Amino acid sequence: MSVTADLSILGEQFLLGTALLTDTDVHVELERVVPASRQVLPFFWAIGTDFDAFERDVQSNPNVEHLVSLDRVGNRVLYRVEWSKAVESLIYGIAEVGATILEAHGDDLWRFRLRFNDHESLSEFQTYCDEHDIDFHLDRVATETETEQNEFGLTPEQREALLLAVERGYFDVPRGVTLGELADEIGVSQQSVSERVRRGAGGVLESVLFETNANRA
Repeated sequence: MSVTADLSILGEQFLLGTALLTDTDVHVELERVVPASRQVLPFFWAIGTDFDAFERDVQSNPNVEHLVSLDRVGNRVLYRVEWSKAVESLIYGIAEVGATILEAHGDDLWRFRLRFNDHESLSEFQTYCDEHDIDFHLDRVATETETEQNEFGLTPEQREALLLAVERGYFDVPRGVTLGELADEIGVSQQSVSERVRRGAGGVLESVLFETNANRA
């Protein structure tokens, strides 16, 4: 039975995280993807405002050969990166065991949600990380059945942020609270609470709309 694992890791612990670790306000996000074996991910989204400084910092990293901006939507930019050399990293470990990145985001601290084929694959991934001195914290492990039982598939952090946003009137017109105020109440950055609310709302809408369409079919 497949299992889903939530883990957190410092950006300095893996190649992509090290290369994208900057002093700007830019936050990096990966969408659902199955990493190709022995190949570091070439695409990522960056969210923020100071993209010029972000690009300078990333391009100055010795592991980065080229960085190209592909698309910009509001405060989000899609980049393609070409790595200058192959270095053992967290992403390689994910590819080695055939896991899927369901979501990943971070700056100095990264959070991953991964799907493994079974507990044995998860164990193999942990062994790989031990052998390559990759230190991460396993925050949560759940079987696919347990994940499905979690209404709308929300993480505890997303559910907390979304509930608070609704209670405080964030979705009202005019808004009853700002993202900054929600962030202060939860005790996280504004970027983090923004992401939790956006992903949480997206998960709820996706579940409800897909279910509605299925019932009509």
